[in-house]
Amino acid sequence: MGFEMKQEKDVLSKDQCKVKSPNPNSVNSPHIKKKKKKKDKDKTKKRGMRRKRSDSPADEITPVRRLFDTCKEVFSSGGPGVIPSEDKIQQLRDILDNMKTEDVGLAPTMPYFRPDYGPEDGSSPPITYLHLHQCEQFSIGIFCLPPSGVIPLHNHPGMTVFSKLLFGTMHIKSYDWVADAPMRDPKTRLAKLKMNSALTAPCNASILYPEDGGNMHRFTAITACAVLDVLGPPYCNPEGRHCTYFLEFPLDNFSSEGGDVLRGEVEKEGHAWLQERGDNPEDLNVVGALYTGPKVED
Repeated sequence: MGFEMKQEKDVLSKDQCKVKSPNPNSVNSPHIKKKKKKKDKDKTKKRGMRRKRSDSPADEITPVRRLFDTCKEVFSSGGPGVIPSEDKIQQLRDILDNMKTEDVGLAPTMPYFRPDYGPEDGSSPPITYLHLHQCEQFSIGIFCLPPSGVIPLHNHPGMTVFSKLLFGTMHIKSYDWVADAPMRDPKTRLAKLKMNSALTAPCNASILYPEDGGNMHRFTAITACAVLDVLGPPYCNPEGRHCTYFLEFPLDNFSSEGGDVLRGEVEKEGHAWLQERGDNPEDLNVVGALYTGPKVED
């Protein structure tokens, strides 16, 4: 899932994502003076102290840190159009399948998920994006959707994307391009329906690929929900990975240019024309907020 936030919104800057300096009062801080040990302390006790310190909660690997480490490994040799091996895909999927709402510091009672947290003119309520990490190889983020929140139909050029529904119920409609099908015009292309159903947490992570798995999708919140997204590689305009939004039209809305490609009513029902939209659709309402959950990296 991807997006481009409207310019007038307050978006999290890179500097805000930097990890804070160590707490001088923490157990591992170099600023805490330690008592000198007597020379006759036996080695067994020293080893016990070291073991006790390493077992402290501060040294445990959190689920979000485990996710970050796994992403580094899975996407280490990736790039546009490069799909990780089946083993690596399963490795990352196993991590995401076990992720819970509390692992990223969220709760359904937070303001982003309230039905009344939005405009009063009947337009789509704002969706909050929490940025966890981004590098050249991958990005991690969370979309927080109140009821009826919509992320319009959009693509993921050259990407492998993992989406994990943390809580709630969300409807997903997705498409893939029909290979070798004629284009109606330079901005309108034939696509095949991949998914048109609702998911309810808990459920496994879904995966889309550069040319398969529903590379173009729309998310609609049936109830309040949160989606953890991993993109490999992330969007990058200079490298041609631009997020494009689409309008969908039934096959019969235009002339029967797709008739030579599709045969039969059943096939026609599973297809649509997708037409490119502008960079900032009016129904796109995403705002950035500071991620305050467990830290992602040191």
